[in-house]
Amino acid sequence: MPKKAILCVDDEKIVLDSLRVQIKNRFGNQYQYEFAESADEALEVIEELNEDGVEIFMIVSDWLMPHMKGDELLIQVHEKFPKIVKVMLTGQADADAVERTQKEANLYRCLNKPWAEETLIETIESGMDTL
Repeated sequence: MPKKAILCVDDEKIVLDSLRVQIKNRFGNQYQYEFAESADEALEVIEELNEDGVEIFMIVSDWLMPHMKGDELLIQVHEKFPKIVKVMLTGQADADAVERTQKEANLYRCLNKPWAEETLIETIESGMDTL
């Protein structure tokens, strides 16, 4: 069975570090974890994992990032990989961006920064149940 991966995308390293600690503490070595500091880097990681036969089952992405916002990233990902569960993590996304991502990328959930660890873990676990 191919390894499954969770991809976290945020332009703030401290946010990625927090996500890494919280997710690894809960899920251990059950999944492969990937982290990207931009939407462009995330797209590269997705392509590399796909070529290596690693299935990304969830993306947790920030909304406000330079060059490409999280809603645009999640919509692009959805066009190629519609089964990936998409979560937006943001402190600044406007309602229109969230609604657009729900419609065009089947956004699973939007979490506000600062998030509660329990909410993040519950979102990941319940997102797995949708697969």
